[in-house]
Amino acid sequence: MNYFAILLAALALLLGSTTAQARTDASLYQELGAKQGISDLMAVFVLEIAQDERVIHHFDNVDIDRFHRMLSQHLCELTGGPCEYTGADMVEVHTGMAITRAEFNAIVEDLITAMEKEGIAVSTQNRLLAILAEFHGEIVGQ
Repeated sequence: MNYFAILLAALALLLGSTTAQARTDASLYQELGAKQGISDLMAVFVLEIAQDERVIHHFDNVDIDRFHRMLSQHLCELTGGPCEYTGADMVEVHTGMAITRAEFNAIVEDLITAMEKEGIAVSTQNRLLAILAEFHGEIVGQ
């Protein structure tokens, strides 16, 4: 099983695709290390998911390269960076997956662990998590 693919899919669970929620304040984007920092964070996040037996089953047969690219692109856009997310919306991505609240929370825990490993300040983590929390309803129970 490709664990990188699993991690990338997990990030997709968190990111969603609603451009209206994109930040105009690019400071969060900069605090995350811009494009390279976001890409690095997503790689660590994917590795965390790959080790998480609570959610790994949702990431079988995932195109890891595309997943990483789409997650990074969307996170870039959501945090005020210059990227334009071109992937599917979160309802479309998650329909039929039956993601539970516990699984959503597990993915959030994996992201927090990845952010801690990358040395991201708690205040920056909280700003990112607040943006991503808005996608809960588009992901859980679809």
